[in-house]
Amino acid sequence: MTALAPVVTPRLVVDDLTVGYGALVVARHLRLEVGAGEVLLLMGANGAGKTTMLMTIAGSLPALGGSASWAGEPLTGPVHRRVGAGIGVVPDERGSILRLSAADNIRLSRGSLDLALDLFPELRPHLHRRAGLLSGGQQKMLSLALALSRSPAVLLADELSLGLAPRVVTRLLGAVRAAADSGAAVIMVEQHARRALGIADSVAVLTDGTINLFGPMTKVRDDVEEILRTGYLRGVGTAAPEQLPD
Repeated sequence: MTALAPVVTPRLVVDDLTVGYGALVVARHLRLEVGAGEVLLLMGANGAGKTTMLMTIAGSLPALGGSASWAGEPLTGPVHRRVGAGIGVVPDERGSILRLSAADNIRLSRGSLDLALDLFPELRPHLHRRAGLLSGGQQKMLSLALALSRSPAVLLADELSLGLAPRVVTRLLGAVRAAADSGAAVIMVEQHARRALGIADSVAVLTDGTINLFGPMTKVRDDVEEILRTGYLRGVGTAAPEQLPD
């Protein structure tokens, strides 16, 4: 009997990546990976380079060194090419065209309107409103729906919860976890670190211009708890002294 080949999980691999703006290096020698079905939480103080790293993986910025690949294939070219290759991006600012309606934004992204509404039925009464007239929470739901309605293989999510009510944050994080459970590989940056850790499978901490801690939650939990307890990241996730989620 012929032995079955082992199932290989596709992985997003960041290898010796250096990121920045022209001659300005923000972070260097970045190494991490996340597999399909997993959520990686990228932590770090403001200005550490988290957003710059996501923008480089997404193709909004050119890499200053190193590479990123998905399922063994290098990620190259601008954002639209990477989106076509299965990369979904939710920026920290508005990710929709404000003068267009919510429905037209979804159609323009070539996403599934039905899937977007399955994810966020709260948007249904507002489909024909201009995106710029939606509340902050509705705009963030729309941005996430735009990315997820294309069923991306990789999701890069930057500060989903910034300035939003806790119940909206719960909905957004739940949708991210569901995307991973459906097979997406997720890297997310999130100011509510403790809440985000509740859906994370692994953590990477960006300090001093590089990644100084990376691993599965089962191995780095104590280290992450110490970081949050001491406020080492200057305010990241230190709003409340509660324990990490089980």
